[in-house]
Amino acid sequence: MSATFLRVVSGSRLGLNIPLKPKETLVIGRRDSNLLLDDALVSGKHCQIIYRNGDFVLQDLGSTNGTTVDGRLVREHVLKPGNEIALGSTRLILFAGDGLEGSTVSDEAEAAAILAEPSRSSEANLAWLLDEELVELGGSADRTRGPADVIGQELRLPPGLNAVLEVIAGQDTGKVFRLTRGNVHIGRKVGEVPLSDGEVSRRHSVIEVFGREMIFLRDLGSTNGTYHNGKRSPIGRLRSGDTIGVGKTVLKLQVTR
Repeated sequence: MSATFLRVVSGSRLGLNIPLKPKETLVIGRRDSNLLLDDALVSGKHCQIIYRNGDFVLQDLGSTNGTTVDGRLVREHVLKPGNEIALGSTRLILFAGDGLEGSTVSDEAEAAAILAEPSRSSEANLAWLLDEELVELGGSADRTRGPADVIGQELRLPPGLNAVLEVIAGQDTGKVFRLTRGNVHIGRKVGEVPLSDGEVSRRHSVIEVFGREMIFLRDLGSTNGTYHNGKRSPIGRLRSGDTIGVGKTVLKLQVTR
């Protein structure tokens, strides 16, 4: 699969992946287009995606009903991983693998640093996690254990934190999984988020919750990788509204007070 592609998450072409290539213009519309959509609300040539100065750029082609990116009507928009494009009843999300120009790894680096350094997760933040941790904080256990050891066990969800994962694209669209523990495993028919998608590994990825602002996504060596906001990422820091892509499935995290 191309490093950069669009995935149709709703509409007549649901589940289709469309590679984006720098030397090719992708025209989307109801007729005379590269990507044909059977949708009466889509114009004949509705919009196009071109490559310019290292970025993929969406351009509306004077469509009748307009084109939106992340809910905002646009005439031209520089696309970033995770952007949601809507035209008619069709929605597409931009995904990017390793090597997309202009992508950043600041969140990945920050997440890796937090999970790798015990000092970044204070004893106060970890006190509610495990009964064993309460003993450890009292000084009677070995303090050399790092976060990797802690997160391998069951984590308790921080008090007062309410979060759900909603499947917004894929075979299980519409399913909602409420987070009831601090480490949530995503997998094919196993784990706290069991998915039907055949392209999801049995142990695909895990979400680890240390606090409202400390929620992390880690790939578990899956075959097809894990995508955070459309960008392939082995590790990332999640925020409410972020999307997670595994196989042909897209989930959205919602954290409420």
